[in-house]
Amino acid sequence: MVDSRWLFTGLVALVALERLFEMWIAGRHRRWLLERGGFEVGQTHYPWMVLLHATFLVSALLEVWYLDRPLMPSLAICMVVLVAASMALRYWVIATLGRRWTTRVVLLPGAPRLTTGPFRFFRHPNYLAVVVEIAALPLVHTAWLTSLVYSLLNAALLRTRIGVEDEALDEATRGA
Repeated sequence: MVDSRWLFTGLVALVALERLFEMWIAGRHRRWLLERGGFEVGQTHYPWMVLLHATFLVSALLEVWYLDRPLMPSLAICMVVLVAASMALRYWVIATLGRRWTTRVVLLPGAPRLTTGPFRFFRHPNYLAVVVEIAALPLVHTAWLTSLVYSLLNAALLRTRIGVEDEALDEATRGA
């Protein structure tokens, strides 16, 4: 029988690879936006976001392996569904924003604010996806401490991030 911690490690590794792929996409989009007169705001909080997301994945693994968190199949199934839903929402956001999607706050002056795709339902759908993923991924293997601590840290960071983004969006879309 396979130790479920190895399966969880594989899941976290897949999420980490997905994040690296997203960083590559975001870098390409950022360069494209800047070449067309885009501007970036919120650079001071961005390293904290990167640190939070990187240590989040490591923390989930450490908690499962070193605190010997059990696998509870019914909880695991529910949490995997939530993780998959959060990923689907994030990729819907990426598809809707196209080249305007980045992991940084980079805006094109005069570009209209999007109201299609998931933006019809949520002002910040990407952040909803992140909130769900941070809460659910560790709970796939009952790493409740990581889920709780990183959900609180993420909430504090998103408070800053959303404020910066909303202010920049308001400024960038004036007259659009």
